[in-house]
Amino acid sequence: MGTSNNSILQPSTLFLTGIPGLETWHAWISIPFCFLYFLAITGNIVILIVIEREHSLREPMYLFLSMLAISELGVSLSTVPTMLSVLLFDLRAIKIDACLAQMFFIHCFSIMDSGVLLAMAFDRFVAIYNPLRYNLILTGPRISLLGLVITMRSVLLMAPFPFLLKRLPFCKANVLAHSYCLHPDLIQLPCADTRINSFYGLFVVISTFGLDSLCIVLSYVMILKTVLSIASMEERHKALNTCVSHFSAVLIYYIPMISLSMMHRFGKHASPLVHILMANIYLFVPPVLNPIIYSIRTKQIRRGISRMLGLKRA
Repeated sequence: MGTSNNSILQPSTLFLTGIPGLETWHAWISIPFCFLYFLAITGNIVILIVIEREHSLREPMYLFLSMLAISELGVSLSTVPTMLSVLLFDLRAIKIDACLAQMFFIHCFSIMDSGVLLAMAFDRFVAIYNPLRYNLILTGPRISLLGLVITMRSVLLMAPFPFLLKRLPFCKANVLAHSYCLHPDLIQLPCADTRINSFYGLFVVISTFGLDSLCIVLSYVMILKTVLSIASMEERHKALNTCVSHFSAVLIYYIPMISLSMMHRFGKHASPLVHILMANIYLFVPPVLNPIIYSIRTKQIRRGISRMLGLKRA
């Protein structure tokens, strides 16, 4: 399965890794993973259906929520084929072109996630700072344009990665560290100079996750400043309450992502099991928890789900 360290080749096949040391338990471990995939895919599809069916949810906040559901569906659907193939059937081989395509989509949808969270932070700031002009500022065409910009940014920034990797010769064992293809894993395989890949990867991280997180922090500083200027304590609480779901989504997204990045850079000697656990938390937690949080915290979403299921209004 591995290749000689002295040979230089461009492998046509790479090999994914399940959960080290627990290979005999893969079939059992696949049960909770299947459940998590079911929750993530079903939850985000339900959010999309409810927003589409309920005309009262055609507001900017819910349109951004539908974008978040689409990007998280993309992440889940990008990883499910290889993850379950490895755990259920021990099918670890993947063609390099398919691996590069999977890497592209996973990271592309992750960048979209970050962009949508930033747009949602701006949405909450406008709603609190200038509520009377909220629907005049965030009009349907502007939201569509913003969604297009978020998508194009993700696609254009990720497009060079497969070509930058494809041009490099491989001289190391062609075994990846996860059950799916990630850029930090793939960049470890070539024996040629990967500084261009590393520098471009750093540029993408800073210009997306770094810039987005900074803008989100600034948005919440401005939101807090605006809220503190409100005289009524009841109105302050009401304004902050509208941000709870989004703030939770930001924490759920960025804490695992930052932890995973730190592991890749400073925890190289840690157990492979820790790396796999952190990567799975990063990819699974936001798509699973965000639909649950918004369904619990948002009365309009709860009502829409109740009507969709034929139950009484919440």
